[in-house]
Amino acid sequence: MTGSSAAGTGERVLVVDDEPDIVALVAYHLVKAGYRVSTAATGPDALNAARQERPALIILDLMLPGASGYDVLEQLRGQPVTRDVAVLLLTARREEQDRIRGLSLGADDYLTKPFSPQELVLRVGAILRRMASAGPANIMSVGPIAIDRDEHRVTVDGRLIDLTATEYKLLLLLAERRGRVQGRALLLETVWEAAPDIQTRTVDMHVQRLRTKLGTAGDLIETVRGFGYRLKAQPSRGAPERR
Repeated sequence: MTGSSAAGTGERVLVVDDEPDIVALVAYHLVKAGYRVSTAATGPDALNAARQERPALIILDLMLPGASGYDVLEQLRGQPVTRDVAVLLLTARREEQDRIRGLSLGADDYLTKPFSPQELVLRVGAILRRMASAGPANIMSVGPIAIDRDEHRVTVDGRLIDLTATEYKLLLLLAERRGRVQGRALLLETVWEAAPDIQTRTVDMHVQRLRTKLGTAGDLIETVRGFGYRLKAQPSRGAPERR
């Protein structure tokens, strides 16, 4: 269940925490600063609210019922509709490894409890200003590959690559999940919207064509034998394993 406050004319912030006192404190100071505030108390509710309300920023606790904050963050970053929302982790976990894990999963900032409400509001403002100053371009870069998600264009070292719609969707999915292996069945379901029991040779053929069109940048697409493919963040010195 989510609730919202219409006070203020600023951007919407979703506060996710299962401690009512924390939620009330954070919401009070955000509304006072001019933000519109929504709340959620569980991991599943947070994901639903993020998809439905499209907040500019989410303040996310790590220890939540239903799904951990880490799980919520990973799902947010894995879904097109929520992948670009800013996330500030607010948690009692103070260990360096927790902070590193959160930032590695895509969090924009990390603040530990107990915290200063004024500092929290300042950090929210700083994150939103950084996002605004980045400009309207929606370009993802992986090594020499640049993917313009607004124009549906791909360049390699500034050279425009002529891709089919399917090849573009395949490359975009691998780029969004770079570093993680994507199974052939999952790629069929996501890119081709096909049932996972359909022959997966289609994926292999499209990957081969995509590699060819990307030229030397195609070496970033790595074959994981017996499972699927992974887009590496940077080229390796050795030749990738291919089928």
